[in-house]
Amino acid sequence: MASSSQTSSLEADIEAKLILHEDAPPPASAQCSGEAAAPLKVEEGCPLPSEGGGIADYRERFLKVYDRLRGELVTDNYLCKFATNSREGEAADNSCEAKIPAEHADFLRQITDEARCHVEQMIDYNVPGGKLNRGLSVVDSYMLLKQGSEVTEDEFFLACVLGWCVEWFQACALVLDDIMDGAHMRREKKCWFRLPKVGLHGIKDCVLLKCHIARLFRKYFREKHYYLELTELWDEISLQTSLGQMLDLTSTHYGENDIKNYNVQLYHRIVKYKTSYYSFYLPVACALLLYGAKLENFKRIRDILIDMGIYFQAQDDFMDCFEDPLKTGKIGTDIEDHKCSWLVVEALGHANNNQIEELVKNYGQRDQTSVSRVKSTYLTLDLKEILNSFLKKIHRRRK
Repeated sequence: MASSSQTSSLEADIEAKLILHEDAPPPASAQCSGEAAAPLKVEEGCPLPSEGGGIADYRERFLKVYDRLRGELVTDNYLCKFATNSREGEAADNSCEAKIPAEHADFLRQITDEARCHVEQMIDYNVPGGKLNRGLSVVDSYMLLKQGSEVTEDEFFLACVLGWCVEWFQACALVLDDIMDGAHMRREKKCWFRLPKVGLHGIKDCVLLKCHIARLFRKYFREKHYYLELTELWDEISLQTSLGQMLDLTSTHYGENDIKNYNVQLYHRIVKYKTSYYSFYLPVACALLLYGAKLENFKRIRDILIDMGIYFQAQDDFMDCFEDPLKTGKIGTDIEDHKCSWLVVEALGHANNNQIEELVKNYGQRDQTSVSRVKSTYLTLDLKEILNSFLKKIHRRRK
């Protein structure tokens, strides 16, 4: 158990490394130990994975960890154990495997192999296909916290495991979101549930993805002193995200009756719980726990990250409406789905009576004429400029 002086020293160290000022001096580098590992340099303001830079080194090794975790989850599960027992004629004492008639063994192996194949395909289709910003944020944040110190191979690997758990959670959230929204495209390909042999069975796959996270936690973190805090953090984030999804759906039902019920406060609440907590706070919180910090001592960091989530979602809502689907990898349907998006909330706040009437008449309609009229109203109100002002306001508030 750490003493109060050790805890205070750790908090001061973290505060010094998380100075949020543009004129902050460049941090010292953190390097991974181990003969086989190339040095990993942490640079000030690490760029996103797509932009290259120091984090590009992390990305390559991060992807290798995915192969290992996927392989473990596909081969180390109860179905595979069951198949092995059947194939080899082995069975634990008094287990159900001992009662399997020999003539059924081939059939059991066949359906078990098919199930294993389905799980492998499901993971590959849904987990690694995005930009991986959430998962890499765990690694990047941890390396920033460790700047000036040596990072062991085990420490780096555990950061990658937590990063991939975030990506597993993201995959689960997206598949469920696509099912509930009736979406068609995700990451430049058909939504998982749109595949012929999947359909609503995709709900079961989401449950399995969440079970995978718990399994990884038990395997790699059960003996860690922060295991309880880690599991409580994930339980809390899972609840918050689920409540955010519920709020999104229930508000849509109310909006179908009258979109004038939509307002900025409602929008912020939806985004805070549905997106901000798991996309922005969770990766950094995981890194803090891995570093040895107590989360209750860093609530200001949480508040900043929540604002970053709102910042992100406002831009995402704009792209959902106006960007080319070939660029975003998905077909935006916020207007057709009657979503409480940043665009409609701001439009209602800036529109005149005639424009509000136009929005009420056309918002939530699926014909292209109605969708075009809503977009035309958005353009007339110059929502792009309003978005830029909104983003600058958030940035100034958190400087």
